[in-house]
Amino acid sequence: MTSFDGTYADGPDLAEFAGLLADRTRAAFCLALLDGRAWTASELARTAGVAQSTASAHLDRLVRGGILAEERQGRNRLLRLATADTAEMIENLAARAPSRPAPVRSLTDSNRRRALAHARICYDHLAGALAVAITDAMTELGLLAWDYGPALTATGRDWLRELGIADERPNASWRPHVRTCLDWTEQRPHLAGAVGAALFRHALDSSWLVHRSTTRMVTVTDAGHTALRTRLGLTDDVLACSAAHAGAPTDSGRRRVR
Repeated sequence: MTSFDGTYADGPDLAEFAGLLADRTRAAFCLALLDGRAWTASELARTAGVAQSTASAHLDRLVRGGILAEERQGRNRLLRLATADTAEMIENLAARAPSRPAPVRSLTDSNRRRALAHARICYDHLAGALAVAITDAMTELGLLAWDYGPALTATGRDWLRELGIADERPNASWRPHVRTCLDWTEQRPHLAGAVGAALFRHALDSSWLVHRSTTRMVTVTDAGHTALRTRLGLTDDVLACSAAHAGAPTDSGRRRVR
């Protein structure tokens, strides 16, 4: 729509929105918040290596732009990504962003990168090489179909019921039943949406996966090794966090179903 003074209205201001992430500090906040937790402003400031006053200004802008949501608990200001949709958008953008080479300074640093690439939280679902392997296995077993985009099959619904997972479509219109994220370390899709979130919750509740401290990283337990081998046919080299997952995309997660 054009006004009488020749200006345009009612169009999306994509440049303004993109500008919210066009800053390394704000981008660092969003990547940290992919773990699905609510962080305090001081925690985010320490993570990004900036002063708390600087962090507050950046956080205010992200909240106004709708990327972050905030709540107050006493003196603490807690911030999280606004929606699962926002988290999936950030993960997809990260997958398309150029990599910045960084030297590996210690064995601890190398192990951290390897673990992050293998299995990590993407807001409310699993990401990393393990998540890609699970998605591949579900496709091979006919649990997922790709004729018109990713969809759960009748066999897939039965499989979820056998695990004790209710196949309930979300009430919120913005929450897709099944969708994928482009994994930023593997450069291939992993399962997301309501089904991906439900499967991840089940894996945590069943102790197939456990959180690694307060980071985004998760570890496959002995029970998880057994369950994922039995339920999906994943092999030990996919289930293990090996040097093959040091951060560069590989084919190690593809079609590993026996």
